[in-house]
Amino acid sequence: MSSVIPFVAKTSDADRRVWIEALSQALPDCRIVGFEELTEPERQSAKVAIVADPDPAEIACMPNLQWIHSLWAGVERIVSELPVDGPKIVRLEDPQMARTMAEAVLAWTLYLHRDMPRYRRQQEERIWKEHELPLPSERTIGILGLGALGRIAAVKLLEQDFRVCGWSRSERTMVGVEAFHGAGELGLLLEKSDIVVVLMPLTAETRGLLNTDRLSKMRKGASLINFARGPIVDDDALLAQLDSGHLSHAVLDVFDEEPLAQSSPFWSHPAVTVLPHISGPTNRTTASAIVAANIGNYLKTGQIPACVDRVRGY
Repeated sequence: MSSVIPFVAKTSDADRRVWIEALSQALPDCRIVGFEELTEPERQSAKVAIVADPDPAEIACMPNLQWIHSLWAGVERIVSELPVDGPKIVRLEDPQMARTMAEAVLAWTLYLHRDMPRYRRQQEERIWKEHELPLPSERTIGILGLGALGRIAAVKLLEQDFRVCGWSRSERTMVGVEAFHGAGELGLLLEKSDIVVVLMPLTAETRGLLNTDRLSKMRKGASLINFARGPIVDDDALLAQLDSGHLSHAVLDVFDEEPLAQSSPFWSHPAVTVLPHISGPTNRTTASAIVAANIGNYLKTGQIPACVDRVRGY
């Protein structure tokens, strides 16, 4: 008899069907079943589930779950909503997602490096004027977060001859990257970066990390790219720095609340580019293959993959 693997997700019916089909193809020896279609015995016997922003109440209906496999890289909401003594949490670690994110970092860094917001404003005002373009080697890109995403993004930037520095909570080194670590050295990176890229997880320590004090330490005329999580940046502090002209532009792909409220000042701010959380999308094919490999190995050996550290939050 094939194993039943619950699929628990807060998604549309259409999206749920597509995911179940992709996961079923990757795990042909298992039955991937939406939570609402599980029988009571199946809920009671489930040891592992695949989740995407699950409802904690539905997870609680499966009391014998040993672990859950998230389809997303970010797991801060699951960590905060599920009990500490609940099932272990495995986040998606997909090399394709890291490559996709690195492409986005490079694309929007080039957007800022080549002063595209200014040329867009000139188009609106029908101004034909060329501006001097610095060499990439004259720009310093600061990356907040030197984990898997940050390191691959750094490689992409180095290949284009940008100067790259990086910051992490604990000490890390990387060839070609000037590395800073700890709260005491964050300001050093901010002071020397022309463009700051946020790629760190949201934790209790990083929530509100870029506040008024730290944003004011950034170079005058510097720009910000946030591809991590909205709450890492204080919205009001960022708007104040943009309004004053201290910061020149912000590319924001993540927000405190998503979708972004229609009333948000970010929509119409001339120094903000709003993106609908598209910098590092999950690829169904590669993600399903990774989830299938991890669950397949568990069913054969009983070995649970590396899990989220509930203290660190990732």
